[in-house]
Amino acid sequence: MLGSVYRAQLPDGKLAAVKKLDSRTAEKQKDREFIELVNNIDRIRHANVVELMGYCAEHGQRLLIYEYYSNGSLEGALHSDDEFKKKLSWNARIRMALGAAKALMFLHEVCQPPVIHRNFKSANVLLDDDLGAHVSDCGLASLISSRSASQLSAQLLTAYRYGAPEFESGIYTIQSDVYSFGVVMLELLTGRKSYDRTRNRGEHFLVTWAMPQLHDIDTLSKMVDPALNGEYSAKSLSNFADIISRCVQSEPKFRPQMSEVVQDLTGMIKRDRPSNESIGD
Repeated sequence: MLGSVYRAQLPDGKLAAVKKLDSRTAEKQKDREFIELVNNIDRIRHANVVELMGYCAEHGQRLLIYEYYSNGSLEGALHSDDEFKKKLSWNARIRMALGAAKALMFLHEVCQPPVIHRNFKSANVLLDDDLGAHVSDCGLASLISSRSASQLSAQLLTAYRYGAPEFESGIYTIQSDVYSFGVVMLELLTGRKSYDRTRNRGEHFLVTWAMPQLHDIDTLSKMVDPALNGEYSAKSLSNFADIISRCVQSEPKFRPQMSEVVQDLTGMIKRDRPSNESIGD
């Protein structure tokens, strides 16, 4: 939505991801505004946030240079690579959700002023060599908000279906990020895309299809990604579905804070992990 991303090799041999902002966005930004944006992004430092390594603002170009992750995005892992998808065990998926939740909690509840992501989706959750989750595009909300609400509504609600219902009215808050996070959790649970018109009618939109089934253990078990081969506990599955259900509530006030989500996911891992395994930061 914001531009193209390229893989680049730096002089020291290290790989980087270079985001080239699209021409419309670049033309609207003055140099001072872009530098201010870079400075704001550079302040967002967390283990689960993709680190900004540098930038370029010359010859009319607007480039942002980020860490590179060879395992690509969660979207690619779930929907584009069947062999890689087999590596995504149930516990690995819970850990991915937890890592992304920690990133959003940091943005919403630690950063001052709070940072709204505004474009949270599985394509913006990148995976490291240990399948740890790192959220990209943090701090770019000002670029997104420069587009008209109607354009964004069409893209997010129809094409991706990550946007919360209130976004149709041009409203986007921290709680809208929580909704988008719930959609990504649904992708982790089902292995389905947030919007897939190749499926039967009534199953195109993941949230619409899944929500009525989240509280029935029999129907819930039928929704689970077949790639998991049934290797998960019913209790863990039920807890995961409960978090999703709260995140994708149609009314923003009924959605949890991300700190609550982090606490719940951490509790799930503590209950399921072997005694000699640590959760990490």
